[in-house]
Amino acid sequence: MTVIISAADLISALDTRRPPVLLDVRWQLGGPPGRPEYAKGHLPGAVYVDLDTELAAPAGAGGRHPLPEPGEFGAAMRRAGVRADTPVVVYDGGQGWGAARAWWLLRWAGHGDVRVLDGGLAAWTGELTGQVPEPAAGDFTPTPGAMPTLDADAAAALARSGVLLDARAGERYRGEVEPIDPVGGHIPGARSAPTVDNVGADGRFRPRTELLAHYSALGVAPGTEVGVYCGSGVSGAHEVLALANAGVEAALYPGSWSEWTADPQRPVATGAEPG
Repeated sequence: MTVIISAADLISALDTRRPPVLLDVRWQLGGPPGRPEYAKGHLPGAVYVDLDTELAAPAGAGGRHPLPEPGEFGAAMRRAGVRADTPVVVYDGGQGWGAARAWWLLRWAGHGDVRVLDGGLAAWTGELTGQVPEPAAGDFTPTPGAMPTLDADAAAALARSGVLLDARAGERYRGEVEPIDPVGGHIPGARSAPTVDNVGADGRFRPRTELLAHYSALGVAPGTEVGVYCGSGVSGAHEVLALANAGVEAALYPGSWSEWTADPQRPVATGAEPG
């Protein structure tokens, strides 16, 4: 199963008897909100999905973007017209984080055919519309567990036994700055792998061979157990997507650094080395 789709292939897929459901998941860390941008123009038929309220539970001890309660997530997806037997394509403004979060959640919840528009809205060459669709209710019911996850203890263990990748910016990994969470640094043993390194200047994923070489240099080899975390489980989903595009399965630590640092007893490493 492919995990990304080009704009040209999406145009072709939309002109079939079973076109994919389109979800617009524009979101940026710290704003601005995505809905006003959606209202200005979106792919025809695309339904806006709010990451903070529909793709996450309220912030708390589980981090800034805990996994949503399956029943509520399923209800949100059915409102958007998602059906169990119909492909889904998700996109965002181009950064890829919001779309990857939706992709990962749908796959985790058991949907078997979900892809991300490579390059996001910036790559789209077709028309845009301001018309808000009213899709028929979907029938998708989540069955969580189809994608591997880590909790804090499992992430700490994987950093010692396998490869745990930190998808945040390098300066946050090193502990030089921390604009959001109470403590800078990283989980001891984790390796710095900023999400921005997964894509080219055009926002599209680097070729599979380049991604494989990139992750090989970080210690990812055949048979290696791989895990990913970020600040709150959003950009980390993009890294899981990049790895999947390269043919590597990786577990996501959904609570990520925001959950890790909520417990002052958990150890923190700083500097450029895993520690």
